[in-house]
Amino acid sequence: MKRKLIVFGLLFVFAISSLSACGDDSSGTTGKRSENTLTVLNYGKYIDEDVLKQFEKETGIDIKYEEYESPEEMYTKYKAGAIDYDVICTSEYIIQKLISEGEVLEQDYSTLSNYSNLDSDILKLAQSYDPMNSYTVPYFYGTVGIVYDTTKVTEEEVSSWNCLWDKNHKNEIIMMNSVRDAFIPALKLSGYGINETSEENLREALKLLDKQFPIVYAYFVDEIGDEMISGNAHMALIYSGEAAYAMDFNENLAYTIPEEGSNLWIDSWFIPKTCQNEEAAMLFLDYLCGHEIGIANFEYVYYASPLTSVVEALDEDVRNNEAVIPSKESLTECEVFTSIDDEKTALLNHLWQELKSRTVQ
Repeated sequence: MKRKLIVFGLLFVFAISSLSACGDDSSGTTGKRSENTLTVLNYGKYIDEDVLKQFEKETGIDIKYEEYESPEEMYTKYKAGAIDYDVICTSEYIIQKLISEGEVLEQDYSTLSNYSNLDSDILKLAQSYDPMNSYTVPYFYGTVGIVYDTTKVTEEEVSSWNCLWDKNHKNEIIMMNSVRDAFIPALKLSGYGINETSEENLREALKLLDKQFPIVYAYFVDEIGDEMISGNAHMALIYSGEAAYAMDFNENLAYTIPEEGSNLWIDSWFIPKTCQNEEAAMLFLDYLCGHEIGIANFEYVYYASPLTSVVEALDEDVRNNEAVIPSKESLTECEVFTSIDDEKTALLNHLWQELKSRTVQ
């Protein structure tokens, strides 16, 4: 029997797991450490472990690898200053915030031997948060849309974000437990952009989310794909890559971006000012842009790769799968998140807590 699962609180989860390559010695902490050490911070399950081992073997550089769950957690972890990270991967709006705070080193990434392998269209889109492409290297990208069970929901129904408010699917709708992502459908239906910061307009969107709350089955993040594979919901707000993963295991699932438009997200690598081994950091980023390594990471993560050689090597059915590789047409209907100041971030979080603190019926 289904039950509604509500996760209270912000996504500041401090459960950090380490890959076997990490070790837990103090060589990654603040202070002098080996020149042959590279301290990396990345989303959880966001790189093929064998890639790290292969890099270590080929270069003799020891990788100290840490993971985090949300961009906000990454920001808090980095700003705490307990560890001098050499290279970090995270979401565009957090990188933009760190750039404005002087926390990111500017680089001439065009000197990387594999830089020409990066899709020029993605580099252009990345200029929304990195105008000269001098602070970041795109890693994976995708969209936010709806994954749905085609035996329960029609393509016409999911053509608009309104489907997420359809009472005919009560307790069969999954929303993302992520404040900015969850606001996307409500903001778009209210006629606003996804970077809206006006309190009046945000509260208008909140009213929609509040109206939706009683019919939502759950607020999840990493569990959404598995829930849809198991048939536990009719539809879900989801990242495109997670939808692609779910569709591989359940032939009844499909993915779409509603006609009102959505979010294009770009996760990128950057070198923070805490970097102790800039040469190794650049070498690592160049390594990740290579074809064979790009293929390995794509097959592991299964999100859209900005590496042209990787996309060209994919089967036609994979290239044409909107959940795997967003079409150029769909990208024109999407916006990239931009950084918002601390005051507006606090407002968003406060509004999110207003919603999430409701009594479960």
